[in-house]
Amino acid sequence: MAEIEVPHPREVYALQGQAAAEADFEAARARGRLHHAWLLTGLEGVGKATFAYRAARRLLGAPADPEHGILGADPAHAVSRQVAARSHPDLFVLEREGLDGKPRRGIPVDDARKLSEFFSKSPASAPHRVAIVDAADDLNPNAANAILKTLEEPPPRGVLLMVSHSPGRLLPTIRSRCRRLAFQPLGIEAAAAFVRERAGANPEEALRLAHMADGAPGRALVLAAGQALAMDDAARDLIADLPRVDETRALSLAEGFRGGEGAARFAVLFERLSDRVHRLAADRAGQGIGALDRWAQAWETLQRLPREVEGLNLDRADAFFTALSELRRAAT
Repeated sequence: MAEIEVPHPREVYALQGQAAAEADFEAARARGRLHHAWLLTGLEGVGKATFAYRAARRLLGAPADPEHGILGADPAHAVSRQVAARSHPDLFVLEREGLDGKPRRGIPVDDARKLSEFFSKSPASAPHRVAIVDAADDLNPNAANAILKTLEEPPPRGVLLMVSHSPGRLLPTIRSRCRRLAFQPLGIEAAAAFVRERAGANPEEALRLAHMADGAPGRALVLAAGQALAMDDAARDLIADLPRVDETRALSLAEGFRGGEGAARFAVLFERLSDRVHRLAADRAGQGIGALDRWAQAWETLQRLPREVEGLNLDRADAFFTALSELRRAAT
């Protein structure tokens, strides 16, 4: 596949397979019964953030453009251009990406506190003031509490759109104050077709990526851009060789974990290792409780280490070799 550029959701004007969610939102808006806070839930990569920007354009005054779907807006309209340029005065966005374009560990409380100030003002040029949180799962505890204060005092003509991949991890008080809108994956075949069209993947590659993403097209595209197929091949080979480990191959993989792109490769490799270990443990469940316990412990390690690396700024290569030791122990 050629080099793939994944557009930011604010730059996307089409949304496939989410007509039901869009119709529910538009019906509430048309009736004048628009809830002040919406929790957009579903797998990562199904289009929740894309929906949020589509809804924002309409709430900010962009006229409907049926060619782009229920909540579609003309990309050339002034509102669309302002949203794409991040310059609309009535739109506020909370996300992990910092001003320098690099992802942060989470959304800090100082950023979240700005939301209250934003909603304390009347719209400057639009019918509403709109805030997007992408994603609420990235709010640190203090930031989540700052958001809660805004939810407890709904602003007039203010709408908060909160993306969440794991709503069960959010504060119950946040969930209870939002209207939930659920987004469904497209399905394997439709997601594979999406990747073939956007990433130039061949049918076999596209199908593998769609399966990895559980039918979420955006996630499949991100995986394609992040060399997920190569990382999946590496995970397959590492597990197939156990308890032996090809030290040269392992060192080569560890060298590739440096920098921003390396962080993405690290995350994908651990995801693929976790998935393969989970399947392997299920296949070997009849071999005795001891073997199953060892594989379960290895899976838990693969789940835990990426969180610790990100949260504690640990060395990725060290975490990788720790995981390999756990896998070797499980296979012995």
